[in-house]
Amino acid sequence: MLKTLAVAHYRSINTLVIPLGRLNLITGPNGSGKSNLYRALRLLAETAQGGVVNALAREGGLDSTFWAGPQTISRRMRNGDVPIQASVHQGPKRLRLGFAAEDFSYAIALGLPELSSSAFALDPEIKRECIWAGAVYRPAALLVNRTGPVVRSRVERTWEVLAQHTPTFDSLFDQVGSLSSSPEVLQLREFIRRWRFYDHFRSDADAPVRQPQLGTRTPVLHHDGRDLAAALQTILEIGDPQALHTAISDAFPGARLHIQPLQGARFAIEFYQEGLLRPLSAAELSDGTLRYLLLVAALLTPRPPTLMVLNEPETSLHPDLLPALARLIIRASHECQVWVVSHASRLIAALQQDPGCNAIVLEKNIGQTEVVGQGILDEPAWRWPD
Repeated sequence: MLKTLAVAHYRSINTLVIPLGRLNLITGPNGSGKSNLYRALRLLAETAQGGVVNALAREGGLDSTFWAGPQTISRRMRNGDVPIQASVHQGPKRLRLGFAAEDFSYAIALGLPELSSSAFALDPEIKRECIWAGAVYRPAALLVNRTGPVVRSRVERTWEVLAQHTPTFDSLFDQVGSLSSSPEVLQLREFIRRWRFYDHFRSDADAPVRQPQLGTRTPVLHHDGRDLAAALQTILEIGDPQALHTAISDAFPGARLHIQPLQGARFAIEFYQEGLLRPLSAAELSDGTLRYLLLVAALLTPRPPTLMVLNEPETSLHPDLLPALARLIIRASHECQVWVVSHASRLIAALQQDPGCNAIVLEKNIGQTEVVGQGILDEPAWRWPD
């Protein structure tokens, strides 16, 4: 489980260190930085997929994602005594991402090439990557140290060079095959690869989920929900069918679900509602009902991830469905770590009834995202590698 998330110099986040629990609720007004914090977590996930540099390129490149304010904001700037003004930048510009987990911690720093005649001179480079034991970085706890193209691993009291020509656009997680003497690299890579993000379920008239789909055993719902019928049938066969029926009746009293096999190994959804003489197909369901079924399939997965991230799950849902969704999310948090980004007051209130809910309220202060009520002494212990 993630214990701490740290982000520096990314969009509206100058520096932010937040504690994480089993169930994490990220809230705040529009423009407070909820989406930026979510994107930073997605960038961290891309390190284990080999796509962090390409992900930054899709966002407009490092220059457009880098913190645009001054490196430091003085007390006089905060008090309004002097205008916000640029300060002399100390050290190279770096976008930094990191986390502390239960066993190991990880940090990555990205920057632009110093001097390059290449046509790709604006491509970000991975300048530093580190894995260390424990939550707080100490040189003595460092296990794997990547500086530029060179990757070193601690072997008892000495350092062994594992790679000398690592491409600047590849994470050390891409070098697992040559880092067999460092099992923590493989362990962390697999830990990150098991993170799951759900932020866009298609429910328009032409969405694949509204049409019967070829059915194969599906313990993990696709991120766009295209294999919903197969995922629901998988829960019925090898998951928790009682939890599935309870989640549906909790939101739609008297309703029940059936997955109908069709010719050609295709599966179709049949949704029975009280008072109707025939079931409704996926093509006939409202956007809100279909989206709720998608969230049910995601949260009741027979193969829980290490981290499940839901970005504004309340989209298209009627407010009356939000308490039932909250109960489903709380149940899922008993199986895996959950991160929810939301601004729906009814969902927020329902989630906060759980004593294990770690509510993080964001605000924007002089252009930078901060945690409401978090002082310097309230931050989790965290140090960036030198």
